Amino acid sequence: MDKDRLGDKERFSLMRGKLMGQLDNLREIEDEEIYRKIDEIILEAGQESHIRLSKRNMLRNELFNSVRRLDILQDLIDDNSVTEIMVNGPDSVFIEREGRLMQWDRSFASGSKLEDIVQQIVAKCNRIVNESTPIVDARLENGARVNIVMPPVALNGPVITIRRFPDKPITIDQLIRWGAVSAEAVEFLKKLVKSGYNIFISGGTGSGKTTFMNALSSFIPTDERIITIEDNAELQIQGVKNLVRMEARNANSEGGMAVTIRDLIKSSLRMRPDRILIGEVRGSEVIDLLQALNTGHDGSISTGHANSPEDMLLRLETMVLMGMELPLPAVRRQIASGIDVIVHLGRLRDRSRKVLEIIEILGYDNLTQEITTKVLYEFEEEGTNECGTIRGGLKKRADLRDTQKLRRAGYQE
Repeated sequence: MDKDRLGDKERFSLMRGKLMGQLDNLREIEDEEIYRKIDEIILEAGQESHIRLSKRNMLRNELFNSVRRLDILQDLIDDNSVTEIMVNGPDSVFIEREGRLMQWDRSFASGSKLEDIVQQIVAKCNRIVNESTPIVDARLENGARVNIVMPPVALNGPVITIRRFPDKPITIDQLIRWGAVSAEAVEFLKKLVKSGYNIFISGGTGSGKTTFMNALSSFIPTDERIITIEDNAELQIQGVKNLVRMEARNANSEGGMAVTIRDLIKSSLRMRPDRILIGEVRGSEVIDLLQALNTGHDGSISTGHANSPEDMLLRLETMVLMGMELPLPAVRRQIASGIDVIVHLGRLRDRSRKVLEIIEILGYDNLTQEITTKVLYEFEEEGTNECGTIRGGLKKRADLRDTQKLRRAGYQE
């Protein structure tokens, strides 16, 4: 088997070399012409040694992907069941499918081929990655998020991590059917979004924060002006005509011309937004986010990494202090005043993604000098079935205390 596989790799390498020798300027050649040349090469190879029809079709696609698209990664990118692709150098590729990690049985022909793919990805995003700038974030044409780490930082060769998103945004109804959130909690969150409550979504890596934010955004009234701000454009806001999408830009090779999340938030405040949606906050941009939330931009939504809602509040404090020296009580007052509700997501041991908590920010307690919160909904586990799937759901623990925005929006609770 190994010998056969080695023979296939050698045959593919020879064919690809012959194909590249016939393509003088790849960018100026149409796809049909490349396919025609590939068919000629395969036909010629088939006359020397028999190649089965199924193998011919596979070779045809692989050769085309290797020169026009993303080589062996293209099959994974086109596979809707694959949610994460992890390339650990040219000889090791792992994927996540249905929440489970597994090693893929294919690898790159060489380290130089993998490096070619890296440059192809970043060039399309107008980004640069090399030895002096070995880490970069980018995205693919289908919106998939890409993180790349190059040598000398990555010791086992170029490392690519691709987070693939569904071609069609996951709806809130799908999340209900999958048991990620209850219908009762969705109806509650729908009223909050429509009423202009400021919502922060927290959770660990891969917990579904961006997916949930997309789903929540479907409740935003379609006649409002929405501005989205992200490091890499991932949000898929549907049905809003007055939509402005902005994406941060890294510094160029000379270290200048960067456009940060902070820059975009400041600019967005001059663009007459009804709501500002920030894909994720990681640093001092929290200062500008809180200022926006505390100056009349109600109904804004953002996300952040944390293991619990309490941890998220602590992280927000830390991120503010990263960019500005302020007394801790002043920071906490800003957070308590700006954010109304935190929705916390997580992945359970059966790999399912669920809303675990919804808490209300009650305010700042002058006596304890702490932000006070109240749990409104909490996931309650009820055991597992014979397949190991966790049973349970969100249980209501308390009513919302601050109903002022609900009443202004015409709701009676």
